[in-house]
Amino acid sequence: MQHAKTVSEKVGEWVSGRLARVSSLTHSPTHFLTYQFVACALVLSSALIANARINVVTLPDRDTVQLTIYNSVDLTLVKETRHLTFKKGINKLEFSWANTLIDPTSVEFKALTHADEVEVMDTSFPPRVANTLEWRINSEFAGEVVVEIRYFTSGISWSADYVCEANKNETAMDFSGAVRVTNKSGEDYENAQVRLVVGVVRLVEEVVALARRQSGEKKDASTSEVLSKAMAMDSGRFSRMRGGAMDALDRAKEITKESLSEYFIFTVEGRDTIPNGWAKRLPSFKTEAVPLTSYYKFEKERFGDRVMRYYQFTNSVANKLGKEPLPDGAVKAFRFASDDRLYAFVGRTAVKYIPINEFVELELGNDLEVSVKPVLMDWQKTDIAFSNNGNVRGWTTKETWEIEVQNSKDIPVVVDIRRTFPGDWTLTTTQKYENVDKAKVKFILPLAARGKQKFNYEVATRHGTNAQR
Repeated sequence: MQHAKTVSEKVGEWVSGRLARVSSLTHSPTHFLTYQFVACALVLSSALIANARINVVTLPDRDTVQLTIYNSVDLTLVKETRHLTFKKGINKLEFSWANTLIDPTSVEFKALTHADEVEVMDTSFPPRVANTLEWRINSEFAGEVVVEIRYFTSGISWSADYVCEANKNETAMDFSGAVRVTNKSGEDYENAQVRLVVGVVRLVEEVVALARRQSGEKKDASTSEVLSKAMAMDSGRFSRMRGGAMDALDRAKEITKESLSEYFIFTVEGRDTIPNGWAKRLPSFKTEAVPLTSYYKFEKERFGDRVMRYYQFTNSVANKLGKEPLPDGAVKAFRFASDDRLYAFVGRTAVKYIPINEFVELELGNDLEVSVKPVLMDWQKTDIAFSNNGNVRGWTTKETWEIEVQNSKDIPVVVDIRRTFPGDWTLTTTQKYENVDKAKVKFILPLAARGKQKFNYEVATRHGTNAQR
């Protein structure tokens, strides 16, 4: 973080530079006296300016820093500790956030050691000094004190990535997750502990807007309440729990899961330096042999003539998952296509937040090796009814369809075929089917490797006065 030097330090450095230039100039008495006079004037004027800010202490380097990053809003809670040396009496401490996205209205200070002897008297934004606040701190203790400073910033985000590696028969998968942290906050964070929050936080104002607002302006009360709640969440009152997925994780990194109400927190084991403009992928979990179903869908109204491929699983303990929800993220799916584990890319998709025990369908795109071909074999118009004046007032249409399903893969598949029938209809077929709703049915066909199957159905649709009211 950019922590401001005192005015006297800045002026002193400037004056020293000017004096250094004197020795390199001509030894003319006129030049020397001129620069000597200017230097004296600058020292006197700087003393007047600095007089109001004597005993101001700038912050030393951080000892520790913790980042709690919310994925639903552009919000990160930063907690950092530092060692300061106080004198007895009033101490002045500066905090600067120039060129960062820190919300100055959220900055808080407290002593972790000698807390009963150190008190913040007031917080002010110094005149003629941009992006800087000053604490007046009364200390009854002379010596080193460990302090905590916390605040909100924007520009730090995280996202989840998942990799699914299905076995050759697509009956089980190795499933792994990782998180990607990106820092565009304008601030470097060295040796930081990273915590990732899943859950929805509602902000009336965005932190980035607060960061760019003039120092000291009042923020919306509702926003203040949200920020206070988030800080309270971070106070450590969480029940620790470890997911079953963590047992298989490479011990170089571990992500601990914590839950509280509508939030879920993932804590990345160890510490990482996160410079501004940096992004890094951190492993989250890896679980082997998760039960998997490879599933294919055909629905003319949704997909046209394409057959869409899905991987299905449930985020449950029985399926070696389910100790924690899975955050929103991107999924890449692969399949080991041969016994020697030749790797084949299947597809990619995005998933929304997956609660515990939730059934998941990963839509992986069109699969050219499975085809469904509906063919209209016959069409008739029957049972025509006329009004007294000879107009048609009712009729029935009968359609006969043949459905050919082919699996060109070297493994068995299951195909879900859905057909839509508007109006008042009756379906006749020897093929087993299920009603999805009043206008749609589905046929579930298991197909052997390199297999082909045909079935027929007849649908009679009643129109006009033939239709049941």
